[in-house]
Amino acid sequence: MNFSVFDHQMMAKAIKLAEKGRFTTHPNPNVGCVITQGETIVGHGYHIRAGGPHAEVHALAMAGEQAKSATAYVTLEPCSHYGRTPPCAKGLIEAGVARVICAMQDPNPSVSGNGIAMLKEAGIEVQVGLLEADAERINRPFLKKMRTGMPWVQLKMAASLDGKTALENGNSQWITSALARADVQGYRAQAGAILSTSKTVIDDNASLNVRLDELAEDVRVHYPAGEVRQPLRVILDRRQRLTSDLRLFATSGEILVVSEQEKQDGSIDSAVELPQLLANLASQHNINHIWVEAGATLAASFIEQGLVDELIVYLAPKIMGSDAQSLINLTGLTEMDQAIALNIEQLTQVGPDIKLVATFKSSK
Repeated sequence: MNFSVFDHQMMAKAIKLAEKGRFTTHPNPNVGCVITQGETIVGHGYHIRAGGPHAEVHALAMAGEQAKSATAYVTLEPCSHYGRTPPCAKGLIEAGVARVICAMQDPNPSVSGNGIAMLKEAGIEVQVGLLEADAERINRPFLKKMRTGMPWVQLKMAASLDGKTALENGNSQWITSALARADVQGYRAQAGAILSTSKTVIDDNASLNVRLDELAEDVRVHYPAGEVRQPLRVILDRRQRLTSDLRLFATSGEILVVSEQEKQDGSIDSAVELPQLLANLASQHNINHIWVEAGATLAASFIEQGLVDELIVYLAPKIMGSDAQSLINLTGLTEMDQAIALNIEQLTQVGPDIKLVATFKSSK
């Protein structure tokens, strides 16, 4: 399918608009829309928050009468069903647009081609696939949940240059710099849930929330004053060690404490089955993006079970010694081909620290 240079430019603009909603739209996808007459932009918008108007609604409102016979560039197939808002495909039809270019089809079963079909039935020219890979990238959590029923999982860890996360006595505050910790706040703010353990909460007296004053300036501008969306905090507490005086319980936001799981036969299993937990968070709590802040043991469990989509490690320019605690408790490897191989996707410096973003190479 042929797209012009102008088409590429407009879809790239729509994708940049969509990214603005990444801190506020969960569990909805990030969507942007640009409307043009000829080569003049007459309307644009993005989905700001779940329950609010979709991107097409904002762009059509700006375009007004100029939407008639216009071209609409949308990063995701316009919805075709009534949810908390009316279907966007219907809005585009009623506005009289002549052409709709979608970056990708929506895998949501409630849409999944129906929006495109509605537009075509109304006589609107529809093209799909422009900058599809870029559109996929900005909605990886939403797309994974829709396609697999499982959430997108990011595992965050912090270590010294020699791969240590705490001194032998357990002291770990602070390995990384304030700038690295502010960067972490930005990741937390995009997630639907933050998952950790009671050990981490108790050792650090951690609140595991999003703190507006610690977010980078380019993130804070996306929030109205005082309206920070707090992710669900999921704490694994198998031994029921959490107490009400912890800072965790003194901060706003919903908390889910997981201490045991019920088996299919009705008996109780004291061990948390991570795949089942993730599936339950996706289906029962509508979570499509989980940010995991884990110690060495939980990190190993997530990695060994193939549950991590993206690994984010902050390395501080410090050496903590051989008796300090290791980054990941992986044992039993006897051959180099057993080592877990990574694809380095990003390597940047955050203040004095190095941030490494990686995915796991397939064993196939």
